[in-house]
Amino acid sequence: MQRHNSYRARSARGQAERAVAAVALVLLSIVTIAGPASIASANATTTVITAVGAENEYANVLSQIGGKYVVVSSVLNNPNTDPHTFEASTSIAEEVSRALLIVQNGAGYDGFMNRIEAATPNSKRKVIVAQKVLGLPANTPNPHLWYDPKTMPAVAKAMAKDLGELDPGQRSYFQDNLRSFDTSLQSLTTAIATFKATYPGTPVAVTEPVADYLLKAMGMRILTPFVFQADIMNGVDPAPEDISKEDGYLTKHDAKVFCYNQQVVDSLTASIKHTALSAKVPVVGVYETMPTPGYDYQSWMLAEVKAIAAAVAHDHSTEKL
Repeated sequence: MQRHNSYRARSARGQAERAVAAVALVLLSIVTIAGPASIASANATTTVITAVGAENEYANVLSQIGGKYVVVSSVLNNPNTDPHTFEASTSIAEEVSRALLIVQNGAGYDGFMNRIEAATPNSKRKVIVAQKVLGLPANTPNPHLWYDPKTMPAVAKAMAKDLGELDPGQRSYFQDNLRSFDTSLQSLTTAIATFKATYPGTPVAVTEPVADYLLKAMGMRILTPFVFQADIMNGVDPAPEDISKEDGYLTKHDAKVFCYNQQVVDSLTASIKHTALSAKVPVVGVYETMPTPGYDYQSWMLAEVKAIAAAVAHDHSTEKL
């Protein structure tokens, strides 16, 4: 099986590393010509902060907190591509070099951002790393932190703080937006709590740990051993006995639902999904990158919870949000 290498030890990603190095060299000339990133004046009375979210889910929340005073772009924003094989382009690196606020995941998921930032130093730039905000180590085994319901409220708080420091005149505006964002999460919080109370300990099988944080928050019992999930995530062939166990969770109906990473697919995961469908185990597809258009972070996570709840309640397959 050939797919993507480890988040932390991507020895097979030499080509991507060389691409980032090349981008860094180009950026040296960009910085020399364009100068460091700065707050640009949109009109006589309004300043606009240029910001970047490494993943579009972080960019979306950043734009909710920043509102009209922030222009946000995202780097990883295509739900039809494998984010682990991403290669930074010069245009993306230029956007990063001009940003005064950057929000990224950390935990080895978007290490390319660190290299771009190092190639374009800016003393005014602020960088928010979700992994650090949560106090997690850099080698956290499951890097899909945005699926943890505790992550975005903490990261949004850091966003409001840093934006207020970059534009002190709008500090209260950013704090108001933060309060609105926190309030908007209530539907998601309620849906998670309702599922946990209604279907406590529901067994679930997965291909990768993409949605594991959310599944655990919902009170579900993940049957698939993490070693199997990590092998799939890191592009390593799982042991034959582990594959047999995974198939058994489905054919024996031990798992009441199967969560499938439909953004990153290979022959093995496709085969496991086929086994689930043949066994009439409900399949719920999950993404690493927020599907767009039509979603913000809150509605995306709520859609995931509702899809899982519908699958468990009605025992039917749901392959897309």
